[in-house]
Amino acid sequence: MLHGLRIYGELHRFIPVLAHYRGFRVAELPVNHRPREHGRSRYGMERYVRGFLDLLTVTFMVRYRHRPLHLFGGLGLMLGAAGTLLLGYLTVLWLTGEAIGHRPLLTLGVLLVVVGVQLVSLGLVSELVASHHEERGGERNAELHVDEILR
Repeated sequence: MLHGLRIYGELHRFIPVLAHYRGFRVAELPVNHRPREHGRSRYGMERYVRGFLDLLTVTFMVRYRHRPLHLFGGLGLMLGAAGTLLLGYLTVLWLTGEAIGHRPLLTLGVLLVVVGVQLVSLGLVSELVASHHEERGGERNAELHVDEILR
């Protein structure tokens, strides 16, 4: 039984990762696997997709929970830079006298810059929420149990 570890949805697959993230020691125990005697497996494509989405959730929680701007800001800066490069290329073409108004690259460049700004903004708002959560106690208010007190 794990106290202080909140498992919801289908995150039970990732208990070792979540426990290690919370500071628990994780060990591997040998188990005796037996072949299926009745019925057939229902592990299909839907469970693979749900497992992959849960993996993304755990990855985000472990890597970016306390620094969401690193994820959203990085993606936003990459997309914004790509859009700026496209728009710079189109500006050079426009300065040489070519018409760029009907090019799909113009729409793509503007879209990339706008989405980049939105992702950086989302990262900043997420940082505000994360810092507010930490100031109010964060995980320290969660139920924690001490196995042993050393003196």
